[in-house]
Amino acid sequence: MLAYKHGDERAFDRLVEHYSPQVFALVTRFWGTERGREDLVQEVFLRLVRTRARYEPTARFSTFLYRIVFNLCANQRERERLRPALSIDAPWGGGPDGDAREPAELDAPGPSDRIERDDVVGAVRAAIASLPATQRMALILAKYEELPYAEIAAILNSSEKAIKSMVHRARENLRERLAPFLAEESA
Repeated sequence: MLAYKHGDERAFDRLVEHYSPQVFALVTRFWGTERGREDLVQEVFLRLVRTRARYEPTARFSTFLYRIVFNLCANQRERERLRPALSIDAPWGGGPDGDAREPAELDAPGPSDRIERDDVVGAVRAAIASLPATQRMALILAKYEELPYAEIAAILNSSEKAIKSMVHRARENLRERLAPFLAEESA
């Protein structure tokens, strides 16, 4: 980023090439498989372009980048929350994010197995999506990105102790929301 800040345009290409997969994965984990993920990833890198002159390496570059991702994801989630809900009659699947495979191509042996699996996956996604943005991002960064709490604290502009508490609360909230599914598994 420092090379890009000092005029090396190819350095930006290297940043995009190196960090795009990580940013896309983080956006997907936070946002889910909804449309617009690619747009958010592009917006992250546009923000890098806009902050080029002001960038100061006070922390690791990934910390700076993940802070941008968090801010964009949280803001986008808030905008989506304010939009009208989709109709239950809206088409489902077969789109860019749906499963357009033929039934013979599906992994599940039968329709009821697939429905049950989809219910569990949907419940997990809904439970994660229902977490407050900071809890969700703290959990994602700790669980999937395997970042230390100190770095997560820097990304979320918080303390390490607060992040530990946030991750714990996120896990407890998920456990509570998914209790019916956990009870079915143990029955």
